[in-house]
Formats: sequence, structure tokens, C-alpha cells
Amino acid sequence: MKGDFLKRLASLREKINVAQEKLDLTNKKKEVVVLETEMARPEIWNDPTHAGEVAKKLSELKAIVDPWEVLTTQVSDLSELLDMVDEETLPEFNGQIAALEADFTRLKQQLLFTGPYDSGAAILRLSAGTGGDDAQDFTEMLERMYLRWAEKSGFKTQIIERSPGETAGVKTSVIEIDGAFVYGKLQSENGVHRLVRLSPFNAESRETSFALVEILPKIDAPDAVKINPNDLKIDVYRSGGHGGQSVNTTDSAVRITHLPTGVTVAIQNERSQIQNKEKAMEILRGKLVALQMEQHAENLSDLRAGESASWGAQIRNYILHPYKLVKDTRTKYEEKDVEKVLDGRIDGFSMAYLEDRSRSGAKARWW
Repeated sequence: MKGDFLKRLASLREKINVAQEKLDLTNKKKEVVVLETEMARPEIWNDPTHAGEVAKKLSELKAIVDPWEVLTTQVSDLSELLDMVDEETLPEFNGQIAALEADFTRLKQQLLFTGPYDSGAAILRLSAGTGGDDAQDFTEMLERMYLRWAEKSGFKTQIIERSPGETAGVKTSVIEIDGAFVYGKLQSENGVHRLVRLSPFNAESRETSFALVEILPKIDAPDAVKINPNDLKIDVYRSGGHGGQSVNTTDSAVRITHLPTGVTVAIQNERSQIQNKEKAMEILRGKLVALQMEQHAENLSDLRAGESASWGAQIRNYILHPYKLVKDTRTKYEEKDVEKVLDGRIDGFSMAYLEDRSRSGAKARWW
């Protein structure tokens, strides 16, 4: 039995080493040390914006590095305790190894996040499509689903723009979600979602409605994406109060149009014109980068007119009548418990999408 334990621990240690090499954790650890040293300098707070960027980058790196450090230490500690195992402690020791193997299974998912922005935060944009009140209600259902997913995942969220429907639901909603690998985990959601159900707004009528979900990388640093100022048309117009209230109107709302592509971003929820412009530029950078990746363009200047996640074939169906099922049209992954999916259980769809993408890239599995 001890021999079996020894083999399992040796195998686990080898897999951890390979994973850390693939994730380039050695260099990430060095970067953590550099950033921690920089954060320790009192003068860094003379520039709060820079200090915030450094702190955020450090937090993101530690969210990747620390769990692997803990797992490595736990495997080493358990290996040292192997000589102390007797018949009475065999079940407990077996359970501890199984727990570490489960931790590795969870952490190895990071190897599926291969994109340049996968490890960072994301901006989620929801838009109601055809279907009237049903579509707006469906969009609000998706908004709640993603907020619940973020809450359960321990991610920070902020609704930065929201346009409610006249009767029900929302027309559009823009949400920032901060945390490690948020963008990578949410890429599976990018596209058109379709709902089939008995309409609560039209008794006994089976309705089909649509909502568009856009997942954009959150790019805070202005220098990260080079946008020619001459390519931008900036309009300022009258907005309501904070949160879209119809009081305290000011000329603070900002609409920015990227002329070469026609991509437009409008923000009015911030308290000042400067804040609205900064937020609009942040979202525009994300939309242009997403469009660049979609079109496989080398530079922004190579982009063709059009928007990412345009209205096309749906990527996921939510069926509430005559039966209950949520099914992804690309991976064929499905969940029969629709209520739990709408309450935020979407990780299964995410992993199926990432694994399918990994297979399409012909990346060999080694675990």
C-alpha cells in the first residue's frame, strides 16, 4: 500500500512540475518579487494610478502562483509523512492524497487559458434582441446568471451601464468582472443566446427570444492598445443622473465612435464627462482587441468594419418549454437543470468550450 502511495505522489509531483513549466511559473514568481519590492516603496503612492496598476498586476499574478506553491508544499509534506503511515492511518492518508489530486485537477485547468488576455478581467455586455418584452426579460435573466456566477466564484462586479426596458427586463447592461482568469472562463459565453418558453407577457403563447452576449478583455492601461486619435469621433450629450436617473441632467454622457470599424461605445453612468470618457475608452479598447482576435488581424489598422459577436447563429439554447434543457450548439454540452444554470452554474459550458478549443489546436494532453 505504501508503494502505491509513493507512486501516486511521485506521479502527482511530476505532473505539477510539468504544469508549472508550461505556465512559466518560474518567471511569474520572479515578477511577483519585483512587484512586491516596488509596492514596498513608500514613494509609489505619489502616483496613485500607477500604484493601483502595480497592485492589480501583483494580485493577478499571486492568484496564479500561490495555489501552485501551496500544492507543491503539501505534496512535499505528505511525502515526508509517508514513513509514519500505519494500518490505522491508511484511510486518512489515502484521503489526503485524493484531495491533493483533486486540487491539481482544478488547477490544471489554467493550462487551457492560452490567450494573451485569458488570465485577466473582463467586460460583459448584454443586449436584448428580437422578442420584445420577452427578450428584455431574458437579457435580465442572463444578467442575473452572470452576476450569480461571479459571486459564487469570488469575483468583484460593477454594473457600469444599464438601460432598463419600458415594461420589463433590460435593453442593455455592461458589467465589469474582476478576478483571475475571468476573461478566459467567460469566452464560452460570447455570442447569441436563445430562449424558448411560455411567455409571462402573453399567456399560453410559446415565445422565442434572443440576447447578445459580448465578452471583452478589460484593458485599463491606455498604452496597451494603440488607437489613432484621428480615428475617433467623440460626442458629448445630455445624460440623466447617476445610474440613469432622470434628474440632475448634465452634458456629461460620452459617445465614442471608432471611424474605421464603426464600433461605438456610449457611457453616461459615471458622474463626470471625464469619467465617462475614460470608461468608454476602456470598453472601446476591449471591443477593438476582441475584433482584432476575431479577424486574426495583426494590427488595428487592418480591422474591417463590423462588430465582434455580431448577430448570427445562436451559440446556446435555453429551453423551458415543452421540456427543460440548456445546450451549447458548438460543443453539444448540455445541462438539464435549467434553474441551476440560470442561477450561475455555467462552469461546465466554459470547460467544455476550452477543452474543445484545446483539441482544435491539436494540443496533446499529458495528464
